[in-house]
Amino acid sequence: MARSSFLRRLSTLSGFSSVIKVSSDAKLLFLQRFVRLFAYGATFLILVHFLSELGIPDDRIGLFMTFTMLGDVVIGFVLTLITDQVGRRNVLATGAVLMAASGAVFSFTSTYWVLVLASVIGVISPSGNEIGPFRAIEESILAQLTNKDDRSDIFAWYTMCGTAGAALGTLTTGWIVQALQSLPGWTNTSAYRFIFVLYGMLGIVKLVLTLILSRRIEVERTELHYQEAMELQNEGLLSDSTSDLDHEDANNPSATRFGPLQAFQNPPLLSRVLALLPKISSASISILSRLIILFTFDSFASGLASPSWLTYFFTTVHSFQPSTLGTLFFYTNVLATFSNLLALPLARRLGPLKTMTFTHLPSAIFLGLIPFPPPTRTGSWFAVTLLSLRACTQSMDQAPRQAFLAAVVLPTERTAILGIVNVTKTLAQAGGIGTAGVLVKQTLWVQSLGGAGALKASYDLLILWTFLGMKDRGG
Repeated sequence: MARSSFLRRLSTLSGFSSVIKVSSDAKLLFLQRFVRLFAYGATFLILVHFLSELGIPDDRIGLFMTFTMLGDVVIGFVLTLITDQVGRRNVLATGAVLMAASGAVFSFTSTYWVLVLASVIGVISPSGNEIGPFRAIEESILAQLTNKDDRSDIFAWYTMCGTAGAALGTLTTGWIVQALQSLPGWTNTSAYRFIFVLYGMLGIVKLVLTLILSRRIEVERTELHYQEAMELQNEGLLSDSTSDLDHEDANNPSATRFGPLQAFQNPPLLSRVLALLPKISSASISILSRLIILFTFDSFASGLASPSWLTYFFTTVHSFQPSTLGTLFFYTNVLATFSNLLALPLARRLGPLKTMTFTHLPSAIFLGLIPFPPPTRTGSWFAVTLLSLRACTQSMDQAPRQAFLAAVVLPTERTAILGIVNVTKTLAQAGGIGTAGVLVKQTLWVQSLGGAGALKASYDLLILWTFLGMKDRGG
């Protein structure tokens, strides 16, 4: 009896009981995130090395990653804005196809601008983190499919699936690349290309997982012509004859309907395009503007300390081998994976906002200290220790942050606002990645990684000060 009670309590504290009772669609989204982050983790470890092996200088590598992030901004922004109108499953499937296509291009070409084009149009993650429209859409679906009280648990396991996938992806890539490099006839470049072939195949797997999602993931839509007519009537753009006609029809049920509403059965093309855009309330716009400013701080810092640059740092400064790097980032991602579960009891006690701040601040401090140890044996292990300590709290803020975002915006606006927030973060991160390329070319690692830690710490304090005490609006 005592053991059964302990297991039930453990299941509740870990959020596992919430995961068990969610729908099959939610579980498929968990699996999709695992597969996607496995692919991102597999490629970010070798992306900078692959470009460097092609003879591309560091500043142009930074420019490459900036273009990649900017392309993600454009595609992600457009797709998330129209997702609820054209269908969530359709947009997720389109992203998976782009992911597979970009992996195919990277596996056979060496031309810089072709690679840039493939990364801009397709889906290649220069940081190992989320890019494209996937995350905003999936988080909106999860918020729709789950109860408010279970969201922190669901988002924690959703995040954990991603970090677990990234961990296995980096470990797999590190050992595969080193094994292939030791075979006769295999060059560094050909070993890296094999990883991009694997990336394209994982894109196809994700496409299959997307296509078997049910219609329950879609948002309910009001018929376009009635919605437009009601909006125009509320704004006084329809004549009073419309109301008179409605009154006459009420008295004469057999009457044939003609008039303004019939004109909206086939609205003009411009009206159809405008109807795809989301409606966001003025209160949400105020919240969104503050979120954009704050997330710009955090995401620019994430670009300065992108995992791709961190792997390059440990390779060039501390002389780590691919297998060592793969193992290193595997362990840091494992630490990040299990730390997500520790955030759950904190979120229940402190609330999402305080939890995301108090757990993220230590990781910012550890990040800022990474470039200071010298490239000696002792210094290298000290730098690894700081990276590991950062990983212990690095992602503990993710699930509370998504629960916080889901709570401060209206359900009907959630997909669009989460998409805009993610686009803003990607845009800021692109600027950080490009800036890091310039700094790295001059070996200014302290300015890049140390500055990233300072910016992230500022973000933590500012978001707590800005939103402390805000009421739940998400339902």
